[in-house]
Amino acid sequence: MVFTKAELAFLRKQPIGRLCTVGPGGKPQVRPVNVHLGSDDATIEIFGPILAQTQKWRNIIHNPQVSFIVDHVIPQPRNIQGIEIRGTATTLPRERPPADGFSGDIIRITPRRIVAWGIDEGGTHARDV
Repeated sequence: MVFTKAELAFLRKQPIGRLCTVGPGGKPQVRPVNVHLGSDDATIEIFGPILAQTQKWRNIIHNPQVSFIVDHVIPQPRNIQGIEIRGTATTLPRERPPADGFSGDIIRITPRRIVAWGIDEGGTHARDV
């Protein structure tokens, strides 16, 4: 299992994450995107209305190494949770659209390293997968 049960539950509740790709000249680009678990519960899938026309799509074609962060902060009472997924992204043009308004293009992230905080008991956990 790539994600723990608690990490899966956390990811299913969060609508927005931040995808960091490597842009031209090696500069990072961070964009908010939706959060969807792949049907195998082992990958992250990103959809959009014009995904294949975006800079993040072009960045991934040139360099598939990405980082994806999903976090949730409640100030009072203080509760900070999050997960960083470092891995390899694949562009999948013209797959089946998940819903109306989406192009059908998918960015699929396969995790290589997971760092999670405030999700499982014991604080911060990091592991290679």
